[in-house]
Amino acid sequence: MGTKSSTWAREAVAVFVKDMRSELRTKYALNAIVMFAVVTLTAVSFAVGQFAIGNDVRAAFLWIVLFFAAMSGLSRVFVKEEDAGTVHALRLAASSSVVYVGKLLFNVVLLFLLAAIVVPLFTVLMGLQVADLGLFLGVLVLGTAGLAGAATLIAAIIAKASAKGELFAVLSFPILLPLFITAIGGTRVALDGGDSGGALELLGSYLVVMVTVSLMLFDFVWEE
Repeated sequence: MGTKSSTWAREAVAVFVKDMRSELRTKYALNAIVMFAVVTLTAVSFAVGQFAIGNDVRAAFLWIVLFFAAMSGLSRVFVKEEDAGTVHALRLAASSSVVYVGKLLFNVVLLFLLAAIVVPLFTVLMGLQVADLGLFLGVLVLGTAGLAGAATLIAAIIAKASAKGELFAVLSFPILLPLFITAIGGTRVALDGGDSGGALELLGSYLVVMVTVSLMLFDFVWEE
């Protein structure tokens, strides 16, 4: 059992490493999400800079920027396999669960890199002051991981569609809406200080449920 589990883990890491090497060569997804986030964040900061806005609006803006930036790049994790014609080789080389976990790890790292760039810029441009740093970081980590978990499955679903970008955002939004409502509320509390209202527990539960459901469904999506 231990050998089988370790082999499965090594194969998932191999898929992740393959995608990371490909991304480091082209930097397509990273450049897309970072440029979109920076442009959107700059536009938002200039638009609202002259107005006094509350922390609820700041929290909403932060997650809107993260969402739309993610939509501009996360779908590439499967689209590039279809475009390059490597999807059939990947099906033969690894099981569906291995592929999902490897792609999920890639998307999680990509979103963490995005957050590491966006959040400091957002803090400076929007005058963000965090009252509860631990809660803020917890919401950010669990929220971005949940976003990656849902986006990875949806990216596999739309990989063969003609209007990939538009369909990706349309399918993602209703699935991610509970995540964003909770993340925005948790971020607002972290900025103001006070009781989190179980935001971390809800985000953690969303992540577990989304990854579990994705693993259950991914075999059907991947083999179609």
